[in-house]
Amino acid sequence: MIPGNNPVLPSKYFRAGSLLTLAFIVSTVCSFAEATPRCGQVPAYGSASDDASGSTYIPVDSWIYDAVVRLQGLGYVDTAYLGIRPWTRLSLDHIVRESSSKISDAAVDGEACIIYRALLRELEPEPSPTDSTKRLPIAVESVYQRALGIAGTPLRDSFHAGQTIINDYGRPYQEGFNSLSGFSMRGEKGRFSLYFRGEYQHAPAAAGYSSAISSTLANIDEIPLASNPRQATLPAGPILETNAFRVVEANVSYHLLNHEVSFGKNDHWLGPAKGASFAWSNNAENIYAFQIDRVEPLQIPFLSRLTGAFRYEFFVGSLKGHTAPNAPWIHAEKISFKPTENLELGFERSVIWGGEGHVPITLHSFLKSFFSFQNVSGSEKLSRSDPGARFGTFDFSYRLPFLRRWVTLYSDSLAHDDVSPASAPRRAGIRPGLYLSHLPAMPRFDLRAEAVTSDPPTSRSTGGAFLYAENVQKQGYTNKGFILGDWIGRESKGGQAWLTYHLTPKEYVQLSYRTAKAAKDFIPEGTTQHDADLEVVKRVRDVFEIKSMVQYEQWKAPLLQPGLQRNLSVSGQITWFPKGWRF
Repeated sequence: MIPGNNPVLPSKYFRAGSLLTLAFIVSTVCSFAEATPRCGQVPAYGSASDDASGSTYIPVDSWIYDAVVRLQGLGYVDTAYLGIRPWTRLSLDHIVRESSSKISDAAVDGEACIIYRALLRELEPEPSPTDSTKRLPIAVESVYQRALGIAGTPLRDSFHAGQTIINDYGRPYQEGFNSLSGFSMRGEKGRFSLYFRGEYQHAPAAAGYSSAISSTLANIDEIPLASNPRQATLPAGPILETNAFRVVEANVSYHLLNHEVSFGKNDHWLGPAKGASFAWSNNAENIYAFQIDRVEPLQIPFLSRLTGAFRYEFFVGSLKGHTAPNAPWIHAEKISFKPTENLELGFERSVIWGGEGHVPITLHSFLKSFFSFQNVSGSEKLSRSDPGARFGTFDFSYRLPFLRRWVTLYSDSLAHDDVSPASAPRRAGIRPGLYLSHLPAMPRFDLRAEAVTSDPPTSRSTGGAFLYAENVQKQGYTNKGFILGDWIGRESKGGQAWLTYHLTPKEYVQLSYRTAKAAKDFIPEGTTQHDADLEVVKRVRDVFEIKSMVQYEQWKAPLLQPGLQRNLSVSGQITWFPKGWRF
């Protein structure tokens, strides 16, 4: 967050973004005039892949997830677990193959067939190099460049006042010109797999919070400001210009009995909603963690007759940007199951524990934290026996009766100091949503709407000290200052909506709206935020992707600045997907 005036967007940003957006809209209109391809009989998928093979994860910001969610909403996918993402390429291969007979047997559905064929092409294995003895099985997946211009004062403090740019891996941004240049690569050999994505990031310097604002927020968090005036969750004083290379994802995995056992920086999205996930999203920078992930559904004799198949995952790693206490760790466990092909249920638990000067990070303290489900006394909470700050989520996704191919109802929820939101719904935050996979007479459009609140009707929800906060782990559910889960943050209410026109499964034009309002007993006089966004994605010969975004924001936060504030963000990104580039 940068205090200051609201200058007009520099003309070079506006012209570039406007021309790019106009070009995409023209291409969209042209594409709309084209006849929708007919499906006919879908091709046989071929033999099953080797279940003993390692497989890389698909990043959660890939087009693939929206495509599969849409295919499921149309009624053609039954085995995708929306509450546990990312998926490996091999697990997606199985999801797609298992839907092939359903698409073949159904009446011709042009949209379903288009999506299905696009996924088939994406999953086709790349040809092995002829000189394999001289090259490693590592392929360059993408090379990309993004430019982002922001005119006006943006918000960049999800733990207090809100964010202008959300679900962006905690990348730096400030008023002015921001940019990043990155690449990704992946490799698979036998049971081993490797994935890496890194980028060079630039963001301008900023003024940061004044001493008065910093003191007010420090008092809300009950953190002595003098202990560290530049802590990540309270950016006081001047913020230096960012020019740094950062690892976004980097993991090495080993496939064992339908599990991926991995170490490194992994993506996670642990909920069915599009706008956010209460348990974990890509709103903050990924953490380095050890992970065990059941990537294929597990059938348990007798039990699965009632519950259906299960998927689950566990990971544990350290959090950064915390000073009270310093360097705590977090572990998370998620289990999802599907009693029917139309219903998915999921339960998750996260615990932040330890930290310098509080509880040492040892196997003993981890096990105490992992197996702790009971309330603890105040004296134990403040001692070296503290099991940690415990958070739980519950989510579901359900294709509605009589509207199986049209409407999906889903919800995510979060509880703190309770075992699960399912056991204490009135003390939980909630994000319900409704997804229409297509509109009447407009098969290329879909519509989605979500509401969200982290301010449940309980006397405990005051001063921002309930959900996503804790009286020992003062900097709460954050990594480097960004909320790990839902961008809505603490003690706030809001919602999101998206109307999307799909040119192809990889190309779209999307209008979206987002709003949020924080309680006055949390931030003095409260905060209000409204965002309107236009995003267009276009492919050129399936090798280049051009993405353009224009976002207009209005916000009020009297604590930070008087009056109504405005900002305009314009971004453009070009991504190259080289074919056959190997080391």
